[in-house]
Amino acid sequence: MFLTRRRPARWRPADRLPYPDGRRAARAWRRTRPFWGGLLLILGGAELLLVPLSPLPVLVSLGLGGLAAIGIGLALIAAGLFLWFLPHTRHYVSVHALLLSVLAFAATNLGGFVVGTALGIAGSAMGFGWTPVREGREDAAPPSRDGKGTRTLAAALPVVLLAALGQSPVRGAPEPGDVVAARTPPVVTTTLFAPHGFLIAGVREVPTAGGPVRAIVLRMRSASLTDYHLRTRDGRDELALGADTLELSGDVTLYLTRFSGCLEGVVCLTFTPDGLPVPPVVPPFVFMTDVRAEQALVTSDSIVTDGLTLEASAT
Repeated sequence: MFLTRRRPARWRPADRLPYPDGRRAARAWRRTRPFWGGLLLILGGAELLLVPLSPLPVLVSLGLGGLAAIGIGLALIAAGLFLWFLPHTRHYVSVHALLLSVLAFAATNLGGFVVGTALGIAGSAMGFGWTPVREGREDAAPPSRDGKGTRTLAAALPVVLLAALGQSPVRGAPEPGDVVAARTPPVVTTTLFAPHGFLIAGVREVPTAGGPVRAIVLRMRSASLTDYHLRTRDGRDELALGADTLELSGDVTLYLTRFSGCLEGVVCLTFTPDGLPVPPVVPPFVFMTDVRAEQALVTSDSIVTDGLTLEASAT
């Protein structure tokens, strides 16, 4: 007669937690839907909502930026709830949540300082790639064909979308034409520069009275400048032009030998022709503050000003 010794059951810390039936039911509910993807979307939406409401002075809490943050944040929270309670809509909801998450980077304080955008992209990919378990078996792996195909597509979606957004609607930087710019580029300052359809079209040589100079080419459909000031020198005379607001519209092109400012009022950078990529680039921001630029040339179909002033002084 042989006696076998029964091995003791493996003890887990979770065995001592209260409400085992409730935790078991919650675990079963969680495994039948893309729970973690929905949770990340809800956290990303909440982060986008809370950032404009924080007391930090560098944030844009009013205007279009604040409204976009509230709208996109609520939409991402709703998308997360859809993944929880209507998991069969996961593909449709995840794709739209991904679009909103990427859009938030350009429209709302850099996507909540990138955190909200990153959570939204990760949650969208997880929601799109989730597949239900086989019926009757919670611990079974999903079918390899569905799992592999949808998860591969989910991982590729952010890359494809970012590549599509990065495509330039303009084929190249325009030539400045026969216009000869001033020998010394005027210095332009403005407290707010808000372009629409903005594109860094590359670097071109601009003819001036002192020879050609390299300039950054900025193209846009329109632009709004607040507290605009321009100073230039014509021989011994210094000219100063000012305006409360300056509205450029139509086919707007700026040729700048130097360009500095704060993106979204947060990150301050300086751009020069020597440190700028030549291929066209669509910047992921919608406005700049405390802008200072050396303007070689500007072309626009229409210019509308308010509070225009002009001063001249001899030196």
